[in-house]
Amino acid sequence: MKLPKLPAPPLPSALKPPPKGPGEREKTGPAHEVKDAGIAAVDWVDERTSLSGGLRWAMFRKVPKGTNWFYTLGSATLFAFLSQAVTGVFLAMYYDPSATRAYESARHITNEVFLGEFVRGMHKWGSTLMVILIFLHMARVFFFGAYKYPRELNWVIGVALLILTMAMSFTGYLLPFDQRSYWATIVGVNINGTGPLVGPFLSDFLRGGAEFGATTLSRFYAIHMLLIPGLIAALIGAHLYLVAKLGTTAPPWLKSEPAEELHTERV
Repeated sequence: MKLPKLPAPPLPSALKPPPKGPGEREKTGPAHEVKDAGIAAVDWVDERTSLSGGLRWAMFRKVPKGTNWFYTLGSATLFAFLSQAVTGVFLAMYYDPSATRAYESARHITNEVFLGEFVRGMHKWGSTLMVILIFLHMARVFFFGAYKYPRELNWVIGVALLILTMAMSFTGYLLPFDQRSYWATIVGVNINGTGPLVGPFLSDFLRGGAEFGATTLSRFYAIHMLLIPGLIAALIGAHLYLVAKLGTTAPPWLKSEPAEELHTERV
């Protein structure tokens, strides 16, 4: 069954320039000159890239009746990921992924760097918040039936994002390299090793060898900082594209009415 193609939404009236009144003169001044220069720069870029059409397609679209605050859980999860990315970049400027200096660099960030304790606290508690939000978002999708046709692929991508989020939390837990994170990571890697078929290979990959050593920390750091965030960013892009393309579903307690043109086609 082929889905009906919806027309592109019009530009909101709030973004359209207001019409000039009769006899109204052109406003001049430094503020308006700066505004006109900005508009000209945006028009210059848009003429060569045609980004406005894609932005209008992604941002200005119709939403179903009954949309409520439950639908903001996905955006909240995205915001939590961006917060983790920004705070992670600042922490990486001072962190040293070395078995002999990792703990001292974490202590230096907390006690001596300007706003270091604040940024590290945001990163630490933000990871917990992101895990909670992604579970709530997936629960909303499941109970609202938003995983059904034609959104099955988006559900699969969401499950992959959940797994990657948990993996990023696991790899980041070792980075302070204190006693608690050290022994907890050993337990977690050993649990992974009990999995069927790929378990032992996964444990060797995470440890960077047969034994837990100095290489393990640098491997966890690379996975946490480079591999998993890159995969998450790519999957989030695909996830948002499918959301914009397929739209969102109405709450299950509301019954949607077919459009008039569909009534005509059926007759």
